[in-house]
Amino acid sequence: MSDAHATAKGSIASAISSAVVQLVREYTGRGPTRARTYMHEDLITTVLQDTLTMGERSLVRDGEGDLVLASRKAFQRTMSHRLTAVVEELSGRRVLAFLSDNHIDPDIGVESFVLVPRDERHDDGDVLVGDDASHG
Repeated sequence: MSDAHATAKGSIASAISSAVVQLVREYTGRGPTRARTYMHEDLITTVLQDTLTMGERSLVRDGEGDLVLASRKAFQRTMSHRLTAVVEELSGRRVLAFLSDNHIDPDIGVESFVLVPRDERHDDGDVLVGDDASHG
């Protein structure tokens, strides 16, 4: 990978991290304090740390961790279209699937975006590539 390509990829990853933090803040009232985005082939994953609000921390302390996780799932469902749109805009790639989850202790969240492979079409008909082609 050339230095220019690595720098561009790093800039995209940084922009995605910032956008994800901003959207989480907008929806939950508090954004994570750390975020790092990893990009590899057809996968983009943002790992978020220190995500819980003060109210969620109180609920966890009082034994309501399951309620906090259920609430986070609801936020993830409502944010999914905006998260997907920003990743598509910043990466220049189309998102095939969005997966999201949170963990209470340690306080970590993951937002993953599976991208449409560059050599696969979904709009003009299915084209299977690689190992999948032998199973079709």
